[in-house]
Amino acid sequence: MAAKKAYESFSKSLIEDVHKWGCMKQTGVSLRYMMEFGSDPSDRNLLLSGQFLHKELPIRIARRAIELGTLPYGLSEKPAVLKVRDWYIDSFRDMRNFPEIKDINDEKEFTQMIKAIKVRHNNVVPTMALGVQQLKKGMDPKIVYEDLDEIHQFLDRFYMSRIGIRMLIGQHVELHKPNPPPYVVGYIHTKMSPVEVAQNASESARAICLREYGSAPEIVIYGDPSFTFPYVPTHLQLMVFELVKNSLRAVQERFMDSDKVAPPVRIVVAEGIEDVTIKISDEGGGIPRKGLPKIFTYLYSTAKNPLDEYQDLGTDDRITMAGFGYGIPISRLYAQYFGGDLQVISMEGYGTDAYLHLSRLGDSKEPLP
Repeated sequence: MAAKKAYESFSKSLIEDVHKWGCMKQTGVSLRYMMEFGSDPSDRNLLLSGQFLHKELPIRIARRAIELGTLPYGLSEKPAVLKVRDWYIDSFRDMRNFPEIKDINDEKEFTQMIKAIKVRHNNVVPTMALGVQQLKKGMDPKIVYEDLDEIHQFLDRFYMSRIGIRMLIGQHVELHKPNPPPYVVGYIHTKMSPVEVAQNASESARAICLREYGSAPEIVIYGDPSFTFPYVPTHLQLMVFELVKNSLRAVQERFMDSDKVAPPVRIVVAEGIEDVTIKISDEGGGIPRKGLPKIFTYLYSTAKNPLDEYQDLGTDDRITMAGFGYGIPISRLYAQYFGGDLQVISMEGYGTDAYLHLSRLGDSKEPLP
């Protein structure tokens, strides 16, 4: 109950302020705008960016803080969720207590503060996963978790908003770095090679598979390494890593006790006029048709949750092959954040194809839940 008391210790006026700001309109920005604006990180532009965030971030943070307190099935009362809610209210208070940004010195101080806010929220995803686990433990086992639509929709909105908040903070902070490498504008690489990112992500996923199983299927990548387009490499790295990790695991487990050589995981990178599409194909046995919708939910995983309630969150950085079942739904949100999408098509008894669509145009505004 300690976490609940902590929430109640916030002053009435602060909570009223959260509700007031949570009703204000959010302002979305596009990848292209971030890129064009950030290509000239002059004092004037950094000041404008700081002033924008000073007004925009409290609105986004307040919306999530309010929603965290009104979740169905008693999810809002779970200790882990109360902890996350406290982080959001603390961050809202820090933002609101910061005076108006009038000059570049104010902006530098503000940047240090939002940097600290980003760190405070580092463990939000595993902590929310823990809250959902706490909810599942106390629920009637007859309940079909996939039917808990309200919770899925809330988590989609919550994580999408988190991606946006972290992108805005990270982009602003990165623009302060002196002498950025060529073609790098904050978090954005204006000439990112998707083939190169796919290679790096695949190697990381394969290393984990080797560590966990002692062997790993080969990965073959088809595509032109010299093709580039503007995107956020860390986002693409995360998405490809998750998808390849799932494919490697499926193939490895299917062929582990077989005399046959495990077939490779194939990655195809295709450049279209509107989209860049990355297809990740495996022969890992596929997913039954009725199981396909489950892979996009947050309450289902074929893997054991590596986050134990008694473990101190954030102490163990080892990534397991299975994770806590959020890789696919969160990867889809990352794709959708800049106007793309993720589709998974499966042939039960053979394998799975994941299609990652990335918008090449960069002109769609952030989705604002």
